[in-house]
Amino acid sequence: MKFVKVPERTPGKNSIHLDLLATDLPADIERALALGAEHIGDFGEYGMKWTTLADPEGNLFDIATLP
Repeated sequence: MKFVKVPERTPGKNSIHLDLLATDLPADIERALALGAEHIGDFGEYGMKWTTLADPEGNLFDIATLP
């Protein structure tokens, strides 16, 4: 886990952004959606895949899998 302190909060952005590591990416995404998350987008870079979701209050978080 890594925490990065920023000098000030950016309006319209989360105070905290979680990146969660999944062992079964599709199942974990489906679970988050069933709990009320909203699908924002799917991404991939450097062999890593992740999905960005928003919780019911609009806070963004990612669920990712390693290659």
